[in-house]
Parts: sequence; structure tokens; C-alpha cells
Amino acid sequence: MSFLKLTDVTKFYGSTCAVQSMNLTVQKGEFVSLLGPSGCGKTTTLQMVAGFEAVTSGRIELDGKDITHAKANTRGLGIVFQSYALFPHMTVAANVSFGLEMRKVPKAERAERVAQALALVHLEKHATRYPRELSGGQRQRVALARALVIEPPVLLLDEPLSNLDAKLREEMQFELRQIQRKVGTTTIMVTHDQSEAMSISDRVVVMEAGRATQIDHPHRVYEHPRTRFISTFVGKANLLPGQVAHASGTHTQVKVGALTMAVDGARYRPGAAVLLSVRPEKVQLVPAVQGRMDGQVCERFFLGSQWLYRVGTPVGDLMVLVPNDGRAALAEGERTGVDWPDHCMRLLPADETAMAELEAEDAAEVAP
Repeated sequence: MSFLKLTDVTKFYGSTCAVQSMNLTVQKGEFVSLLGPSGCGKTTTLQMVAGFEAVTSGRIELDGKDITHAKANTRGLGIVFQSYALFPHMTVAANVSFGLEMRKVPKAERAERVAQALALVHLEKHATRYPRELSGGQRQRVALARALVIEPPVLLLDEPLSNLDAKLREEMQFELRQIQRKVGTTTIMVTHDQSEAMSISDRVVVMEAGRATQIDHPHRVYEHPRTRFISTFVGKANLLPGQVAHASGTHTQVKVGALTMAVDGARYRPGAAVLLSVRPEKVQLVPAVQGRMDGQVCERFFLGSQWLYRVGTPVGDLMVLVPNDGRAALAEGERTGVDWPDHCMRLLPADETAMAELEAEDAAEVAP
């Protein structure tokens, strides 16, 4: 049974639809990320769960109880804002204790719970300091301790790591996940950072223009994106325009330029315009005439642990990402072959009309 459930949740601002028919079920203890670019509706969705924004239509349930129209201060949720929203005139301990004071928790119990929360985020030695005396990562952990100390049924995180530098952000990703697993609190995080969402989430909700276009485990979102946007927003992808030549029960023959390629699955009708997607790290550089096609290195970029090549081919430029094994890289202008395993290819709808047709077919299949 779901612990947090959104059913057809929609939000309009005047005539503008910010969130359209959001359906999401979250299990107790699960870590779910709402991922997407600015303006996609992810923060609005979080604010409706928190009670900061009114729901235009739809229903929100928490542990079987309808909280759609409940006031924010009655939902008992823990929230960490992008800015952390710490009280500058209060010590670390006082900031963490604030929610307990508002709930009139006895002083002795309050002190014990604050100490436990600070120990959880490794800040027990900073209890008497003020926010201005802390680093960005330490302030983030204070905000997290303040949200968790009230023992909320759900923890809501609004871009919690966006104000940190890249190295600290990566460190805090793993620390945040470790803390969440330790306390077992159901968590919803908003982020625009795909690597952040993929590394610490149980499931990812990818949002585009107010709609959840894919809800799945991180690995499946990356390996089996449902739309063109997802394939390029979550990682990088080579997208080759093609046309379905033949579809059988298990495979689809796709014509890309002068080449015909066999792709797993048969969701598209013959003649349908499609995009064949291949991740750059799945493409291999091989000796000329030994791969699917030949090409020429147009550009190369050294990324430390990897080389990124742009290779011109008869079907367009391909990005190729290969490990840096210490050997000399291919030179710009050098001829090379390119290849990739059949199972690494994915087919995507070429346009919104094709996507709508697939969604209609999927809906018809699951209809009673």
C-alpha cells in the first residue's frame, strides 16, 4: 500500500497549467526525486504536497488520509529549502530545536532529540555556533537536522544541494542518502541535476512542461528513456533520424540513411518516423571498415578519465566517449570506424504526435 499518493493532481495559475494530472505513489521509506528543468512543475508539485500551494484539482493522500486541503502546519512534514532558511540569530542547537519548541515538546526530551539529530549529521561539536560561522555544507546539514528532529512522516527537499560547490555537492549526495537510509524517512527531493537524482534515488520522476513523462528506477530511466527530451536531459545521447522498415514480434528494422539496423522491441508501425538513440559511452572506435560505418574525427576533448570525440559519419556527427587508458588518442582528421552492440540501441518517437499515439496505445492496453 502506498504511503504518499497523488491522484490526478493539477495546478493552474490563471490559464497557465503548471502541473497536469500528476499521478504518483510513494512507498514508506522510499527516496523519490522530481527531476526536470526550470519551469517543469517539480517545485510546484512539492509545494502542493507541503501545503504551500493549493491544489486546483486532484487528491493528495498521506498514510491513507486525505490531506489535499489540510493546512501546511497540520501536515507535520519536514522541509529543507534551497536557501536552508536558518535563523541567523540562533545557534545551531536552537535552530534544530525550533520545531520541537513549537510543538511544545518538554525541555529534557527536546535536548535529547536535538543532540541525537546533531550527531546524525555529525555536527554535535557545533551546537553553540551560529549559521554565519558554518560552511555551506554544515548549514545544509543543520537544515536537514532541523527537518528530521520532528520525526516527520515525509521529508521534502527543495534543491537542497544546489548552493554547494561541485566537490562538496558530490560528497553531500552520498551523506544525504546514508542519513535517509539510516532514519528510513520517506523522502521527496526536487532537483534539476540528473546525476544527483540518479545517484541517490530509489525512483526518479522526470517532468516536462508540467507532466510526469517517466517514473522509474534510475537505471531504467537512463537505459530506456521514453522521450527525446529524457534521452538528452538524463545523460547524453546520439539521436539518428530513421524510419521503421519492418516490425516483428521482438525486433524492429529501422532504416537510418543507407543503413538498416535491428532494434529490440516492436512498438512502431512500418513507415513510422523514429529516432534511434545510442549513448556516447556505448559507441566504440574500431579500425576503419570494421564497424557499422566509417567516419572521421572532427574534434576531441580531454576530460581526464575519458576522451570525448565528435566523429563525422554518413548519418551525421556522433559523440563517442571512451576511457582514457593512457595510450595516445586519435588525432583530429584521423579516419576511424564506429560500432556499438545491438542491445544498446533504443527507439524514440520522432515528434509529439508519435508520442501521443504511443501513449494512447499504452492506455488502451491497461484499460479495463
